[in-house]
Amino acid sequence: MTAHQLLPSPTAGAAATGRTSRRRMQRTRRRSLAARYLGYVGYFVGAGLISGAVVHHPLDPDRYTRIAGYGALVFLAATVLNEFLLTRERPGLPRVLLVIGSSLALSFGIGMLSGGLQHFDDFPARGAVLVPLGLVVSFVAFVVKDADTPWHRVFSLIGLAVLISAALAFVGLRQIAASMETAGTAPGGHSHGTAEPEPAAPAPAAPTATGSPAAGPAPTPSAHGDGPGHGH
Repeated sequence: MTAHQLLPSPTAGAAATGRTSRRRMQRTRRRSLAARYLGYVGYFVGAGLISGAVVHHPLDPDRYTRIAGYGALVFLAATVLNEFLLTRERPGLPRVLLVIGSSLALSFGIGMLSGGLQHFDDFPARGAVLVPLGLVVSFVAFVVKDADTPWHRVFSLIGLAVLISAALAFVGLRQIAASMETAGTAPGGHSHGTAEPEPAAPAPAAPTATGSPAAGPAPTPSAHGDGPGHGH
């Protein structure tokens, strides 16, 4: 028996190592599927809660402030899961704080943009402000959050295009909101509890003892006292 037959082949050993590595990666992907799903769902649920709270805030400030806070917490939890727990590299504390802050701003920017568009018919004047503001805030927050993009790209041609788009959107939506208010079509859609109650019908007159409506006040006796005892 030769030495090549006694010693394991390097090629066979490398193939076995490769198969083991692939199996380990497949098990890791299966385990992280639920985590990745929860991370992406958290992004959309958090932004959805914030969008509704930002638009409806004037109707009930206390309630919708709490909803916005819950949405921000959900969005930040999804950020921590996606950016730190599901990645191989662990960033330092400055990067962690930067990502958390920019993610919070991104969630509110997306919420203002989506909420302003969705409820523009109900709150046209408010939507005309939320849509362009959300566009600018979300773009700046995304650039700051993205590790592969330098922060000064905010002032690039793309940033200028976003700023011009936001300005045009503000002017156009303000005109649309003014025309809707002039035509009396705002607010539309659902009333959010602001509809005025219908006037109540007048109550019927209370019946007297004989079943007929109550008569007016009894006439006062004459000053001459023309009663049964008055003589002529």
